Amino acid sequence: MEERYNKLSNFLKEKFGEKVLKICIDGGFTCPNRDGRISYGGCIFCSEKGSGEHLNSNENISKQVNDFFNSYKAERANKFIVYFQNFSNTYDTVENLKKKYDAALINDKIVGLAVATRPDCIDEDVAKLLAEYSKNYYVWVELGLQTSNEKTGDFINRGYDNRKFLTAISLLRNHGIDVVVHIMVGLPNENFEDLKNTINFVNSIDIQGIKIHSTYVVKGTYLAKMYENGEYTPLTYEQYMDCLCYIITHLNPNIVIHRISGDAPKELLIAPSWDIHKKWVMNGLFKRMNVEDLWQGKDLGMSFSSPF
Repeated sequence: MEERYNKLSNFLKEKFGEKVLKICIDGGFTCPNRDGRISYGGCIFCSEKGSGEHLNSNENISKQVNDFFNSYKAERANKFIVYFQNFSNTYDTVENLKKKYDAALINDKIVGLAVATRPDCIDEDVAKLLAEYSKNYYVWVELGLQTSNEKTGDFINRGYDNRKFLTAISLLRNHGIDVVVHIMVGLPNENFEDLKNTINFVNSIDIQGIKIHSTYVVKGTYLAKMYENGEYTPLTYEQYMDCLCYIITHLNPNIVIHRISGDAPKELLIAPSWDIHKKWVMNGLFKRMNVEDLWQGKDLGMSFSSPF
């Protein structure tokens, strides 16, 4: 089967010689955008669990890892990457971070450490700590850009500017840590020009991976209030597919694509309804890219009609 874009699964298989899976962990972190250091309530789209609805947040880290290896999931591969997923997983003292990371790296089958966090939770000491782990594990750090539009960043209560984002990338790359950037498609008040600018921004910086998310509405968020008041309309499935095709065909082919759609929690999702059907997105994209003969980076520098 011909691959049309630089998939994470293929990248990891090439790097480690076989299939590699992630173990999602709740590290018991919070976020400076929630605890008052920067703001309260988080970003306008962020749920109470910070994208970790399916995790066992009441269990200690080592138990979460051991439970995984005692389940059927561990039979699907021989190598795994521990993924600290929800909230800001570098938001603590270096001493506590080391304790938490060490508590997860307890099985010889674990070959990597992935850490999701915010750029304002990265400093020199954190970068040095992660670099120590990179001597024995493949380490990457995920940072939420969402958009390069500073006005949108303020509106969604992101809590940091692009300069802070670039500083974090520089710190991590100076220590040889791979960086994965999150972008969101269909944010409030954004248009196609904003999407193009965000992809141009992504292509201009030293990153190794990207996660592409649709903007979805979940209960208990400010975005939900906007949706209920008629102030926000999510993208349709067709619009999102158009955007995905633009992103991929205009994305540096060396950037690894970690995902092409978010995982909306079914019990909390308000809209759009198509977002809970991840296979629709994956199958639809695969079919369209084959029919139209598209591939990652094909149209770098070329124009594209707006799906908005």
